[in-house]
Amino acid sequence: MLSGFGTGASLSVGALVLAEMSGNEAISGLASALFNAGAAAAGIPLARIAARRGRRRALVVGSFVAVAGALVAILAAAVDAWPLFALGVAMVGVSSAVSLLARFAATDLAVPANRARDLSFVVWSITVGAVVGPNLITPGEAVGDALGILPLAGVFVFALIAQLLAALVNWIGLRPDPLLEARRLPVETGPVTLPGAGEAVDGGEGSAAAAPARASGAAGGTVAGPAAAPPAGAGARWGVIIAIAAAQAIMVALMAMTPLHLMHHEGTPAIVGITLSLHIAGMYALSPVFGALASRLGRLRVVGLGWGLLLAAVVLSYVAGPSHLLVQVALTLLGLGWSAVTVAGAALLTDLTPSAERPRWQGRSDTIMSAAGALAGVLSGVAFAYGDFSFLALVAGGLLAAGVIASVACGGRRPRDR
Repeated sequence: MLSGFGTGASLSVGALVLAEMSGNEAISGLASALFNAGAAAAGIPLARIAARRGRRRALVVGSFVAVAGALVAILAAAVDAWPLFALGVAMVGVSSAVSLLARFAATDLAVPANRARDLSFVVWSITVGAVVGPNLITPGEAVGDALGILPLAGVFVFALIAQLLAALVNWIGLRPDPLLEARRLPVETGPVTLPGAGEAVDGGEGSAAAAPARASGAAGGTVAGPAAAPPAGAGARWGVIIAIAAAQAIMVALMAMTPLHLMHHEGTPAIVGITLSLHIAGMYALSPVFGALASRLGRLRVVGLGWGLLLAAVVLSYVAGPSHLLVQVALTLLGLGWSAVTVAGAALLTDLTPSAERPRWQGRSDTIMSAAGALAGVLSGVAFAYGDFSFLALVAGGLLAAGVIASVACGGRRPRDR
């Protein structure tokens, strides 16, 4: 919740502050790009810390980097140095990597059949802070005035406090460390029957069957077997990663330019805040629903549902024009589609990866996902300056096609693996 609070507050004003400080709207997309670049740069290092020292240390280190980033952004606003502000935004972006790592922490001790559900609860918990964050523009302006800095930059004071509290909560409360505990406890081996598959799959430490019987005590019974696929080859995992990255790129590209688009059509900071709140609510609020659907219907079917929602968002963005209402509906659907693809995709990646290799593959996924968002943030500013919001929607449509192809490739494996 606290991590989402800082993220929502930063993303709500990053593009506006950078545009005002630099005097160039074409580079306003750098705010979102650098935020995601910070998350991308932190993904693999945090995964390595988690693999060696546990999830708790990795999460706390990431939050403290974000605290330092918020402080840098505030100081940059005080001296009116937009390159320094951009660096601060990139460091605050590490908070996004912390949120991504936290959702995988929910799977470390999860019964395999409940992985998607448990992961989605962590994603859902971000909702409170992430939705409130964009509406802190007005209080942030008051804080900025009080500090004698650019008013909009006052929002980063809230981000600093939230990230500091997030670090303290994880350091005190995340005991025992879920990843280290999962390695310490005994592992169930033996044949596992996949529901609906009609055949048994060999168990063992390298398979999804090796996932925790160790968690059975908390779940209230022994583990009969996962409701997910056994570990697969690297090709299938890369397909999932590409699909998740495409969804992230679409989401960032359209979201990053929404504040400027609205302001160009008689929008106000309050309207921008409401629109981004609706978008972020779509990203997180229904994640438990998508987690439950992924467990009941299958991961790939929920990924397909996500692509349908993203397609609707792209179409509405293309036709929205000056209509604030259509933009708000499009951004809400954008968040919902992103949630479906990323929740089901993250659960599928965990299912398809042997337990010993999960931190490495999860780190790769988070890094590529954030890098795709960073690149989309840069290109979205260029596309918006070159054309308009409709042109940007066309570009997003091309990314959507790439994501669908990657998803189809994941589903084209042998029936036994599927």
